[in-house]
Amino acid sequence: MDRIAVFVGLDYHQDSVQVCVMDGGGRVLANRPCANEWDEIEAMVDRCGQVVRAGIEACTGAASLAEELSERAGWSVDQAHPGYVSRMKQNPDKTDYTDAQMLADLVRVGYLPRVWTAPREVRELRVLIRYRQQLAKARRNAKLRICAILREQRAGRGPGRRWTRAWLKWLGEGACMSEQSHWVVGEHLAELDSLETRLRRVEDRLEALTRDDPIVQRLLLYKGIGVVTAWTIRAMVGRFDRFRTGKQLSRFCGLTPCNASSGHRQADAGLIRAGDPELRTIIIEAAHRLIRYDPRWKTLAAKMRAGGKKACVVAAAVANRWIRWLFHQMQPERLAA
Repeated sequence: MDRIAVFVGLDYHQDSVQVCVMDGGGRVLANRPCANEWDEIEAMVDRCGQVVRAGIEACTGAASLAEELSERAGWSVDQAHPGYVSRMKQNPDKTDYTDAQMLADLVRVGYLPRVWTAPREVRELRVLIRYRQQLAKARRNAKLRICAILREQRAGRGPGRRWTRAWLKWLGEGACMSEQSHWVVGEHLAELDSLETRLRRVEDRLEALTRDDPIVQRLLLYKGIGVVTAWTIRAMVGRFDRFRTGKQLSRFCGLTPCNASSGHRQADAGLIRAGDPELRTIIIEAAHRLIRYDPRWKTLAAKMRAGGKKACVVAAAVANRWIRWLFHQMQPERLAA
């Protein structure tokens, strides 16, 4: 006897998952919470019918559960963009029951706004990249606090450039500061030493993890692209061939200009508010280096500056065009060549 085909919506939480099972006609067969374990979810849904597809909102932990259901239960599970799902719901009330039902219904009619489910190795790389970003931010903040104390104490600028050996020696011995300020600066310097050690450790781990990665190694061949840029692009973009066009990739990276036109008024409103901010920052920083070292992008930047474009606009435009160009260079057939 054939089992009925069912569609499943999963509203994810750390301790439990709201599971909605719906048949092809939109009738709800079950909608109740279940333990956050793939086998218990499978057992509950199995009593209702044969799973055709399932949908789960993309959030922390959802990718891991989706992977388990795909590999162990044999389900076809898609992750959904939570922002799009919320707007499609158009309901001020929010409950786990209605959220799971909404996901199941979107899966059933084929309107689920899907996002890419990164494989485990890419998710592991993201863990290291985000940890490195946290350490780099902490290092920057410690340096800013030291500079703030120097300004407050009117201690001067010191010899040479900041953070060189000569400058650090002056900071520890020759800077004119009060006793308590000098002690606080010493604490910040000790924090900086600790952060530098931890940064070296995570970077060594990243280097070992990506030593044989073809995408990272290909990225490092381009002028102006260093290991941090290559690691970040690899972690956040994952696979270049999951995008249909370079323009789609640029939009994912948050590098597409935002159009603010209305009627006869034509205007730009900067870059779109989308994508990972750290990824966008790292690519724009790479664009500044490309303008200095790569003749192709140097020529483009000079042409834009001659047309009256500001430096920030030029850097963003180069970043946008470079990532669209990179899309074609990083296709599997080119990587294999």
